Amino acid sequence: MSETTTRLQPGDTAPDFTLDGADGRPVTLSEVLKEHGRAVLYFYPAAMTPGCTTEACDFRDNLRAFNDAGLTVLGVSPDSTDRLAKFAEQEGLAFPLLGDPDRRVLTEYGAYGEKKNYGRIVQGVIRSTLVISADRTVEKAFYNVKATGHVNRLKRELGL
Repeated sequence: MSETTTRLQPGDTAPDFTLDGADGRPVTLSEVLKEHGRAVLYFYPAAMTPGCTTEACDFRDNLRAFNDAGLTVLGVSPDSTDRLAKFAEQEGLAFPLLGDPDRRVLTEYGAYGEKKNYGRIVQGVIRSTLVISADRTVEKAFYNVKATGHVNRLKRELGL
């Protein structure tokens, strides 16, 4: 792991941010938390790729359980808002997808840095999920998660 990659831990304060959503409108974490309470913030490498589509569709298919528990799901990737809009439409994703093309937020959250890819060390997005409370405290932090099965594991961890 790169020395510049700092992973957030439970109890840390989640950095606030504003990123453009797939619809082109800005989304600010603190405003989402103020309005909805808690958030599941998940970081993924690229829209419309097999693993990321599996993960996004798992969140889509379980969205009601998260929403009923007072959790808003937000997906963040380095994709352009145009690509995110296509992804949301193609897969029927009814939760905000946020673009971070300069990888600033990904880096702040420890979701961008060195990772193993097919046995080689590369720089890239580290598939990660954080649960953030209304006061921006990190409740749970999962790094290097697998696309398949992660949403069910997260639901079990949260008692949903």
